Amino acid sequence: MSVKVLDGATIVKFVHDEEGFDESIQGRFLKLDTNNDCLLLYDEMLAELWSSGVFECHYGFDVKTDLDEFDNDLNGTVELKEFKEESKKMKLGIANGLGFLPVQMVLEEGSFLKNAVERELTKLVAA
Repeated sequence: MSVKVLDGATIVKFVHDEEGFDESIQGRFLKLDTNNDCLLLYDEMLAELWSSGVFECHYGFDVKTDLDEFDNDLNGTVELKEFKEESKKMKLGIANGLGFLPVQMVLEEGSFLKNAVERELTKLVAA
């Protein structure tokens, strides 16, 4: 873990950076796909749902999100394309919530936000 400074613009830039975003999302998808069938089942999605804050807690009870929110074609699984589309929406929602004032956050190695910050720093150094 490391402490980084970021804002909503960092996330927005990363989401719109197709190469970096695709690489990050595909890597996360492959980690979640524990049975290597190129599909995510609900059990495989649990880690992503928890880490993304998709589960909510109301009065001490966890409220589960239905897989249908990620399964656009309602076939009971989430394909990489669906995962990317929904991840993009979630990440842009996070960016909107952060706003454009810098905040200091503790970020896990390999996390989406850490990847976004590192990609932005790499581009600044190269410029």
